[in-house]
Order: sequence, then C-alpha cells, then structure tokens
Amino acid sequence: MIEWLNKNWLSMIAPAIVFLSFIVVAIWARRSLFNYLNGLFTKLKWEGSEILLQTTKAQFFQWCIILGAYTAILVSTLSPQGKVLAGRIIGTIFVISLTWTFLSLAVKLLHQYLRKIKAPFPFPTALIINAVRITFIVVGVLILLDIWKVPTTPIVLTLTIGLLVAVLASRDEILNIFSGFQLAHGDLIKIGHYIKLESGEEGYISDITWRNIQIKTPDDKIIFVPNSKFTKTTVTAYREPLKKATQAFRFYTRLHIKELTGLKAKNLSELVNILSDVPDSVIYYHTHNFIEEYQYLIPQPANEFALWVSDVIGDEILAEKLSNIDTFEFSTIGELRERIIAVINDGLSTRGDGRTAFEGREFHFIKSVSVVLTTPYIAHDLREFVEALRKVSINSLYFHIFESRLRLHRGVNDFSIWLQDSLDERELADKIAALDPYNYTIEDLRSIIIQLIEERIK
Repeated sequence: MIEWLNKNWLSMIAPAIVFLSFIVVAIWARRSLFNYLNGLFTKLKWEGSEILLQTTKAQFFQWCIILGAYTAILVSTLSPQGKVLAGRIIGTIFVISLTWTFLSLAVKLLHQYLRKIKAPFPFPTALIINAVRITFIVVGVLILLDIWKVPTTPIVLTLTIGLLVAVLASRDEILNIFSGFQLAHGDLIKIGHYIKLESGEEGYISDITWRNIQIKTPDDKIIFVPNSKFTKTTVTAYREPLKKATQAFRFYTRLHIKELTGLKAKNLSELVNILSDVPDSVIYYHTHNFIEEYQYLIPQPANEFALWVSDVIGDEILAEKLSNIDTFEFSTIGELRERIIAVINDGLSTRGDGRTAFEGREFHFIKSVSVVLTTPYIAHDLREFVEALRKVSINSLYFHIFESRLRLHRGVNDFSIWLQDSLDERELADKIAALDPYNYTIEDLRSIIIQLIEERIK
C-alpha cells in the first residue's frame, strides 16, 4: 500500500485539491447565497421562504460535495470505464438527493398553502400531495434509468398507457373533482342552503365533498348527487335556511275500515231513533268520512243522511236543511249528532214521517274504525313543510285539516296550530284556519295552502 502511494501520490494530488476546493467554495457559497436569499425573502415577505431555506440549506452543501467528487473523478487517473461507473454512482446519489429534497419542499409548501384555500368544503389535500409525490418519484426513476443507460422508451410507453387507462377508469371521479373546484371558486352553495334540482330532488345541503353533494330531503333521506351532475343541471337555490320550528311537524295519515252494524232505517222516525243510540264512529262515517269520499264533487253533499232523505224519502226541504249543517263547525261528534237529530225532528213535527223506503233502499248504518299511521315526512321549517305537503296523501291532509277539529276539540287544524305554536306564524296560521272546506276539494285546499306558504317564504 505504501509503495503504491509512493508511486501514485502525484496523481492523487489533483483530484484531492479539486475536491477540497469544492468544499471551501461550498461553505462560502452556502453562507453567501442563503444570507442573500434570507434578506431577499424578508423584503418580499414570502410565507414559504422559511420552508425553502430550511429544506435546502443542508442539502445544498451535500450537492456541492457530490459535484466536487464528480469533478475530482474526472481529473483523476482512473480508467475511462472506472470514471463512467463512478460518475453513474455519484449521479445516482445526486438525483436521489435532489428528488427527495424537492419532493419534501413541494409537500411542505402544499400543506401550507392548500389549507389556506377558502372553499365551502374540505380541500382534497391528501389526494393532491400523493399525486405530486408520485410525479416526482416517477421523474426521478426515469432519470436514474437514463443515467444507467436502461431503455426508458418501453417504460414511458407503459406508464403512458397505464395513465390513460387510469384516467378512463376514473373519468367520473376526475370530473367530480374538477366540478368540485368549480363549485369551490364559484361559491354558489353552502351547507344549510335549500336547493331544488331540475330532476325534482330537493332538500337542505347536509354535506359537500370534492366528489358529491349530499342533500337531506324533507322525509329524512340522504341523496348523493355527483359534482359533475350537479354542475350540469339546473339548480334552484334558496340560500339561507328558514327559521327552525321549536318542534318538528310529523305528518300522519289514517285508514278507515268499514264495519256494518246491522242497523237500518226505512223512514225518518226509525232514522232519528237509531241515530240517538249508535256509537260516535257511526255518525263520523256518515258525515266526515262521507265528505272525504265525495270531496271531488262541487257542490258536495254535506252528509249521507241528506243524500238518503233526498234520493229515497223525497223530502227535498229536509234534505236541504241537513245539507246546510256545517259538519266542521262542531268540535265533537256528540254536538254534530244532536244537531242532525234536531233538524230531523223539526221535519217530523211539521210534515210527518213522509215516504217509507222500498226494500233494499233502507238507510244502512255503518261504523268507521280508524287506524292512524305515521308517514316518513317531517318538517322543521316552512320550506320542508310545503315540500312534504306536496307529497302526502289525501288521507293525511284530511287527518290534519279536518279530523284535528274533533281530536283536539279546538275547532282548528293541525297545520295552523303548528304554525302558530312552533314557528310563531300567526298570520299564516289564521289564513289557513279561515279556509272554508265547503268551497274547495281536498286537492284545492292543498294547492291553496302551498300557495300561501310559498308567498310567505318569498
């Protein structure tokens, strides 16, 4: 070894001097360059300056040493093959260091700036950072392969094909993300806004992501609308939410089961006698339930007793008086029963029993058995209420508008009570309570109530 050094020490001096010179220059250059950059960034007040200086300061010295080692090899007495091999090794170290440094710098800067982007929903920071990492790594690997003279054309072609396949496979996802950027910069919608899509879906926006918009419908269902579809459809946005009710309104419905009592009357005397003893459910069936079944008729018969007296008994005067009884004026079935009996007794006292019904045309008393059921519709404000109102059945409307008078004994409907007690909408509650059911069908009432609420919302 000593003998080899004695023979070759002169050939080692030049590379050593070159390498040491690079170290000295590196120390001076790093101090001068970074002092200059620090002063420049202080004037510019760039927020990313500290990250840039901290990430590259130590690495800059390493790069100078690597460059010095490479230059020393070039001026050394190594064989051409040795210089090529050593140059590739040093180049590999340099590319790995450079790639790692810039990758770290890019990730830190992205973390700092992406979190400052104002958007109505969380920014996909992880997705963007992972894409940047993959890009740096792929570029670094390709440079390393080129340094070692490995053919990169097949690899680039394979990567290109793979990228195209990935893009085609995830084109919907990519479109959703780009649409998410559009929504973020447009500031069109926010969580809590009430919207209605062209396709009919509507409700409050409960969540927004870079992939989809989540809409909570009035019946508490969650609809996921892809961002790409959302940006292409017509959207009616009502912006800020309305005042929330202190207690949500739950829509109910009910079904009526008919049950024959076996009782029948062939004249007015038998009719009034049986009316005095039958259960309230019988009176209900021949009055309220009868109106519901014939609600589409204008003018509609007020009760089935009036219809039978007119068609079978032929007493038009009594039938007219029975028809004039306002079924919805009474808050109890007992009061309604007494009024009907009083009108029939008045007719008997003035005109007698009149005609007797032929066999088969007697008045058959039927009992109504009600079954109350819940619906999926719940309203927390006027907008949810009016949208649910469009969807509930006629049975549900009848239950809340008419049957509530009997159920609550307050002479007012459920809607008006909720509007007044839970939303403090006294004027709107009074307008709905004042609607005369004799002037409209159930569907007409639905339309009018919806119109009144929509005018209030606007």
